Amino acid sequence: MTEVGAAGRGGAGAGGDPAFLALLVHRGHLGRERAGALLAALGQGERLDILLAAEPGWSPERVAELRATGGTARPQVPGHDLTTLLGTGGTADVWAARERKTGRELALKVLRPEAAAHAPTLRAFVQEGKLLERLDHPGLVRGYGVAKAGDLYLSRLERLDGHTALELFDDGVRFGEEDALAIVLAVGEVLAYLESQGLVHRDVKPGNIMRTTSGRTVLIDLGFAAQQGERDRGAESAVGTAAYLSPEQARGGASADARSDIYSLGVSLFQLVVGRLPFEAQETQELLRQHIERELASPELRRRGISPHLHYFVEKMTAKDAGQRFQSFAEWIGEVKGALAGRQGLDFKSRTPPPPRRPRR
Repeated sequence: MTEVGAAGRGGAGAGGDPAFLALLVHRGHLGRERAGALLAALGQGERLDILLAAEPGWSPERVAELRATGGTARPQVPGHDLTTLLGTGGTADVWAARERKTGRELALKVLRPEAAAHAPTLRAFVQEGKLLERLDHPGLVRGYGVAKAGDLYLSRLERLDGHTALELFDDGVRFGEEDALAIVLAVGEVLAYLESQGLVHRDVKPGNIMRTTSGRTVLIDLGFAAQQGERDRGAESAVGTAAYLSPEQARGGASADARSDIYSLGVSLFQLVVGRLPFEAQETQELLRQHIERELASPELRRRGISPHLHYFVEKMTAKDAGQRFQSFAEWIGEVKGALAGRQGLDFKSRTPPPPRRPRR
């Protein structure tokens, strides 16, 4: 299970002894030279856990702990008992925790020390925690404040079990048109709420859309969120995830704009329905170039079972010119709900559906 706010799938599995050794080096528990010697011993048939337990300052208990937590040392947070590592990302780990005073089950998002030393990352972490504490929408995880325990910065969050849409997708789940539209419509409602608060998410993607075991669709990770019209402090750098960036974001230095979130949601809708991203490349700069220059072309959107309405939604949401997209989430939601209400207009059976309306170029 993955907790809302985690940046990816839980990190408990080591994926084999060589991978576990590499993880221990990455986490700073072992030096590269010593890890190389242990790897050579593995090749002679030695057992890694026994070798590690014999290392100076190590013990079988420490080895078991690192195995259980994917190489992540369990932090000590006053007033809380941390149990399971729920997820791990580039800058933070998310732990299941129990608040001793109240017995409440929480998720603690703990910023890693090296990330906390980077001022922009720390600022984004604190901002996200404060936003989640202030905002109130069923499609957002509830936040209970940001705290500091010793040298650790942590965000106290509602614990929700489930998986992101990307995790489901990677596990082989394929979304039909109706399911995909239901997911993105729920996300659109959250983004409309953020828009009403003057906020832009700026990192909309299936990896930040969580489906809980109770059936909620939750938009997570507000680390890049900004006020409408705010320019990024990083000046010319692109903000967000390259595969989902709008052309204006891809160019770098763009002001925060809800229409960029509309573009990213359109790319997400495309991926969920078609089964691939509209633009793919090995190099980030090439991917950004495609978002800026290439028109979206997909024969899959014309296949049997895809309605002309969905084709139209994806094309208008991902128009290169922001002025040709839906201009607000309220406008987009109105059109999607209108199409869903008129089910007789959604022709899922026609092999050659009539061409959808195309945004003006």
